[in-house]
Amino acid sequence: MIRINLTSVLVDDQNKALAFYTDVLGFQKKNEIPMGEHQWLTVVSPSEPDGVELLLEPDEHPAARPFKEALVEDGIPFTSFAVADVQAEYERLRGLGVRFTQEPLDMGGVTTAVLDDTCGNLIQIAQTN
Repeated sequence: MIRINLTSVLVDDQNKALAFYTDVLGFQKKNEIPMGEHQWLTVVSPSEPDGVELLLEPDEHPAARPFKEALVEDGIPFTSFAVADVQAEYERLRGLGVRFTQEPLDMGGVTTAVLDDTCGNLIQIAQTN
C-alpha cells in the first residue's frame, strides 16, 4: 500500500517559515537537520505527530520562484490544509495578523479560505461540509 509520508511547500526563508507555520498556523517542528546552508526542516500536525510531514523547502531552484509568483498572481493556492471550522480558523488567524486573499466561501460540500503564508505562497484552508 502506498501512502503519503512527506510533502513540501517552497519557502523563501526557512526560519521565517518555521515561525509562521508553528507560531501562527499551529504546526509543531518534527525535524531540523543541518544540510549545508539550509536544513531538512519539517513540521507536523500536533494531533498527528507521526503523520504526514510538511517539508519547509528552500525555493532556490531557478524555476521555483517564478512558479510561485505565477500561482500567487493567478490566486492559486500552493496547497490545502484541512480544518474543522474554516470560519473560526479564519477569525483566529485574522486576529494574529494573517492576510487572506479569499474570505471563507461555501462552495457546496466544502468551505474554503485562502491565506498568504508570508513565504511566497497562498495556502488554502478547507472544511468539508
